[in-house]
Amino acid sequence: MTDLKPCPICGKPADPTERPFCSRRCRLVDLNRWMTGAYAVPVIEDDDDADWETIHDGEDKS
Repeated sequence: MTDLKPCPICGKPADPTERPFCSRRCRLVDLNRWMTGAYAVPVIEDDDDADWETIHDGEDKS
């Protein structure tokens, strides 16, 4: 059973060796989008992180 989804970049049938992409080119296009910030994972700032930085701001970091 080889129900491969279409390539997320161009929509052509995916190649099992390049899965989920259809070619090396589409794989590299996707990588470039991640590297240039076109794709981003949303981050929710946690208040605990800010508190930790405030508490440890005066400590010697060496």
